[in-house]
Amino acid sequence: MARNRGIALRLSLWILAGITVILSVILTYNYFVSRRIILRNVEKDAENLTSSTVYRIDSVLRTIEKVPKNLAVFMEEFAYQGTDILAVIRTVVENNPEINGVTIAFEPHAYSTNTRTFAPYYFKQNGKMEFTYIPYDYFTSDWYQIARELHAPIWSEPYFDEAAGGIMMAAFSVPFYRWISGERVLAGIVTAVISLDWLTEIIASIKIARTGYGFLISKNGAIITHPDSRLVMNETIFTVAEDRGDQEMREVGRRMIRGESGFVRFTSLFTGKMCWMRYAPLPSNNWSLAVMFPQDEMMSDIADLHRTVLALSVAGFLMLLLMIVWISGSITRPLRALSRAATQIALGDLEARIPDVKTADEVGTLADSFKTMKSSLKQYISELKETTAAKERIESELKIAHDIQMGILPKRFPPFPNRTEFDILAKIEPAREVGGDLYDFFFMDDDHLCFVIGDVSGKGVPASLFMAVTKTMVKAKATKGLSPEKVLTQVNQDLSLDNESMMFVTLFLGILDTGTGEVEYCNAGHNPPLLLSPAGRVLILQPTGGIALGVAEEGVYPSRKVILQKGDSLFVYTDGVTEAMNKREELFSESRLIKELAEMKGKSLQEIVTGVMGKVGSFSAGVPQADDITLMVIRYHGKK
Repeated sequence: MARNRGIALRLSLWILAGITVILSVILTYNYFVSRRIILRNVEKDAENLTSSTVYRIDSVLRTIEKVPKNLAVFMEEFAYQGTDILAVIRTVVENNPEINGVTIAFEPHAYSTNTRTFAPYYFKQNGKMEFTYIPYDYFTSDWYQIARELHAPIWSEPYFDEAAGGIMMAAFSVPFYRWISGERVLAGIVTAVISLDWLTEIIASIKIARTGYGFLISKNGAIITHPDSRLVMNETIFTVAEDRGDQEMREVGRRMIRGESGFVRFTSLFTGKMCWMRYAPLPSNNWSLAVMFPQDEMMSDIADLHRTVLALSVAGFLMLLLMIVWISGSITRPLRALSRAATQIALGDLEARIPDVKTADEVGTLADSFKTMKSSLKQYISELKETTAAKERIESELKIAHDIQMGILPKRFPPFPNRTEFDILAKIEPAREVGGDLYDFFFMDDDHLCFVIGDVSGKGVPASLFMAVTKTMVKAKATKGLSPEKVLTQVNQDLSLDNESMMFVTLFLGILDTGTGEVEYCNAGHNPPLLLSPAGRVLILQPTGGIALGVAEEGVYPSRKVILQKGDSLFVYTDGVTEAMNKREELFSESRLIKELAEMKGKSLQEIVTGVMGKVGSFSAGVPQADDITLMVIRYHGKK
C-alpha cells in the first residue's frame, strides 16, 4: 500500500502538516495585533487630519469667494458709472489683504456701444496699488470664457504670475447679468485673483513621522503643492503615473479629480516609499488634498512583533526544509534521469533512451508519458515537414497571385502626362495577399475619361477573381457614347448570369468630360464619393439609388451629373477607409474622413492620398487590417 502512495500525497502530508502548525501560530498572532495597531493608529488619524485641513483651507476659500459674488450682486442691482466701478474695485482690493487683484470685465459692447472691451483691473505689486485696463482680448481667456460658458462661478487652474515675481496664483470668476427687454442677459465677469502662498504654507505644515507629508492637486490633476518643488505646476499626477508606468496611481488620480474620498496604499512621489494615503476633495473648487502616511514609519511601534514573527518563520521553515530534503531524496533520482533524457530530446536526439522506472506512482507514469511523447514527436516532425512544404507552396502561389492582381491595376502616375485638364492618383492597400478592391481609369474617346472604383464581397482568392472579371467587363462595356447607366446595366446583367457563388460588387463609375468638367456618374451600392473645393469645403455626392452589381439581373442604375469647377477634386474610396477600427472598436467613419479632407485644402493629390492613408493607419495602429483600402482622387483643371 505504501509503494502505491503518490508523490503528491507524500509531500502534501508532511509539508501541509508543518505549514499548518507554523502559519497558524504566525498568522493568528500577527493578524490580531497588526490589525488593531494599524487601523487605530493610521486610518483614524488620517481621516481626522485630512478633514481638519480640508475644512481649514475651504474656510479661507469660501471667505474669498464672497468678495466677487458680492461685487456681481452690486453690478446687477445698482446703477453705476465708470468712476463708480473703479472706486469699488480699488476699495475691495485695499480692504481684502488676501486678494491680489480684482477686475470687472464686460461683454463685447456691454459697457458702451463704442467700446468692445472694458476691463479695469486694480492689483497689488511690490506692496503698491497698481491700475490698468486689461490690454488683450480677454474673451477667450480661461478665467473669462469658462465662467461665461458655464453661467456659474468657477475657480481657475493655478498658474505662476511672472509679473508678480513668479507667485502662484488662482482666479475666482463670477458672471453678472442685466435685464434687457425682460430677458436676463450676461453682462460680464467679476474676477478676483489671489496668491496661493498661504495655501502652500498650510500644506507644508503637514508633517507625519519623519517623511510623511501632504500635497494638493487641481481638478485637472496638476500638482499645486508638493515637497518636491520640481513637480509643482510642472507635472500632473497622470504624467508622473505615465513616467513610472503606475496604473494604480493613474486610477487614484481619476478618483481624486472626480471629487471622491478614500484611503489607499500609494507609492510616495517624493521618497518612493510605500505609504497609506488619505485623500479628500475641497468642496469649494474640487481640488483634492492627499496626506501621506509612510507605512514603515507608522508601523515602527510593531517592530518587535515583526521580529517575533520573523524568528518563528525562520525556525518553522528550517524544520520544513529538513523534511523536504529527506523526502525529496527518495523521489528525485529517477526525475533527474528523466530530465537528462528530456534535454537530449530537446536538442533533437529523438533516439535518446528513456530510463525504466518500476514504481507505480507519478514518476512511473511520467516515464511512460516520455516514451509516448518521443514516439509522437517523431511522427509529428515527419508530418510537420510535409505541412511546411505545402504551406510554402501556397504562400508562393499567393505571392504570384498578388503580383498578377496588382499588375492589372494602373500604377503609373501621372498616367496621361500630356493631358493638362486634370490630374488623377490612386492607391490600394490589400488586407491580405490578394483582395477584392479594384480601380481603373481610361479614355473612352479624346474628351471623355471613364473612372471606376469597386469593392467585391468577401476576401482572398475568390474576391480577387471576381474583381478581375468585374474590371475586365467594365472596360469592355464602357465604349464611346455609352452612359454610365447603360454600362453598369450591361455589367450587372453579365455578372448576375450564372452567379452560383452569389458574389457581388459595389461599384462607382463616372465619366468626366475633360472639356466642360461635367461628370456623369452611377453608384451601384458603393460609398458616396466626396467633392472637395479649393476652399476646403467637402460635399457628399448625391446618391443615384443603384444596388450592388451581381445581386439582381433586372437591377436599374440611374445616373446623375455634377459639374466640376477649376480646382475641384473628386475623392473616391472603398469602405476599408471609413470602417477601419481602432483598439476601442471605434470606426474611422465618414465624418472623420470629411474632417481630415477639409484640413487638407491646398494639398497636392499625392499629399491627400498619403495623408488619408497615414491618418487611417495611425487611427487603427495595433489592430490588424480587416479590409482592403483603396483611394482615388481626380482634380479638374480645365482647358488651358
